[in-house]
Amino acid sequence: MRAIEAQEAGGPDVLQLVEVPEPEPGPGQVLVRPAAVGLNFVETYQRSGLYPVQHPFRPGGEGAGEVVALGQGVDTVAIGDLVAWTASVTGSYAELVVIEQSQALPIPAGLDVRTAAALPLQGLTVSMLVDGAFELRDGHDVFLTAGAGGVGSLLTQVASDRGARVITTVSTAEKEELALAAGAADVIRYDQLDDLTAELTAVVRELTGEQGVHVAYDGVGKSTFDASLSALRRRGTLVLFGAASGPVPPVDPQRLNRAGSVFLTRPSMFHFLVEAQERSQRWEQVSGWVRDGVVDLRVGASYPLAEAAAAHRALEGRETTGKVLLIP
Repeated sequence: MRAIEAQEAGGPDVLQLVEVPEPEPGPGQVLVRPAAVGLNFVETYQRSGLYPVQHPFRPGGEGAGEVVALGQGVDTVAIGDLVAWTASVTGSYAELVVIEQSQALPIPAGLDVRTAAALPLQGLTVSMLVDGAFELRDGHDVFLTAGAGGVGSLLTQVASDRGARVITTVSTAEKEELALAAGAADVIRYDQLDDLTAELTAVVRELTGEQGVHVAYDGVGKSTFDASLSALRRRGTLVLFGAASGPVPPVDPQRLNRAGSVFLTRPSMFHFLVEAQERSQRWEQVSGWVRDGVVDLRVGASYPLAEAAAAHRALEGRETTGKVLLIP
């Protein structure tokens, strides 16, 4: 079969299409033929070396497709089932993928398989953000970075459905329109600010009557962390869930005190999926959002598997909106 591998850390061009032996599922595993593979920013960190991995490295932790073979002892999945996956799976940039049967998320009737491929990581991340790292409720003011991205768009739609007010940031006029269409109440343009931290903080404070927001969801990291912290109201919560602009430097805990006894958390979605019951409940919640029309899952671009390097360049260059898929 064909797969994408990197022999060393580096830029997008280290991602090469190679011929490799077809994998076989071991005990408790299933073999899936992906209809689509989800592209996520964490894979650019792994590819570049920001997150160390062993080489040769085959990226990809999300997708959906048809089960084509079963390992010994598999009793919850059958050949022909359509399943999605995320969490501990790796090597999904390939024509065949082995996953643990416990990681196979059943695709409910009415949910298109390519749509399902775009949903697990970002959908389950949003589930964690609104019902785990912070309990988002009606009446909350929210500050969200990158509101036109995959997570940002989904979170905005879910937050708006719950009655929360979303103030978000984007980098272009096109992304501003997308954020507003998703339900954002106010959109702030990065490209119209000279001093990102000071001006962003001032705008958010003004929009909230100088009170600040109940929660700031920051997936950008280094360049927006200070503004996110300053945007909080007294005893607010900053949920740092990504580092698109780079990792945040070490933080003096006294800054949380000075900001108004605020809370800082750096959650991982995986810690909210360890137990089978919680994993199942969250997947039902996320797929239900799509089924019930709470979210309109937008696939912004699809690339052939062989063009994985081009897809990485577009993602890192912030040229994409919504979800990006690879098609084996």
